[in-house]
Amino acid sequence: MRVNFDILNFFEDFCTKCSKASKRTFAKNELITTYIEKRNQMCILLSGSANLIRYDFNGNKTIIGHFTKGDIFGEVLYPTNTNNELFVEAKEHSEVLSFIYDNILDQCNTRCKFHSELAKKMPILIMNNTIKLNTRIEILTKKNIRDKLLTYFNIISNKKLNKTFSLPFTLTDLADYLCVDRSAMMRELSHLKNEGFIQKNGNKITLLLS
Repeated sequence: MRVNFDILNFFEDFCTKCSKASKRTFAKNELITTYIEKRNQMCILLSGSANLIRYDFNGNKTIIGHFTKGDIFGEVLYPTNTNNELFVEAKEHSEVLSFIYDNILDQCNTRCKFHSELAKKMPILIMNNTIKLNTRIEILTKKNIRDKLLTYFNIISNKKLNKTFSLPFTLTDLADYLCVDRSAMMRELSHLKNEGFIQKNGNKITLLLS
């Protein structure tokens, strides 16, 4: 179960008074951050959504993660030997709070309460991040495209508490997220529809059998 706290109120109460945290807004498709510099930066998505993207040496794109309100990301969460070609891109208008992880327990000049409060909330943020990572692992361990699609659809359906839901990705991005060929994925979606497993209307999916 995902654990939440009111991140927007948290920001309004504390971040505006802190000299070591900053809030920025990003337009759709704008680059939020890269993991090229090892700054120990951590970010919290206050609104909107974003993707963590990796390009390999051949220019192939993979969506490593998808972030929504309250999610954390940043190079502090990745080992120093990871592939440096990692980018976080806004998928819609988004607000992001960023700070250096090493500063969480350090008092800033105004001696604000942001650091101590954030330290208290950090286990919740890390727990949510771990849940999302475990969910992604569950999807990627499926051996074929059909199982990956149905597992992903069931996860979204359970999260939304509804058999009908809109995909948070374009179909191209969904293929990248599932690490499958887009053409093969489209064929499997067509098979699932024809066999009565799903209904599909644009970006909207309805689970019929699962």
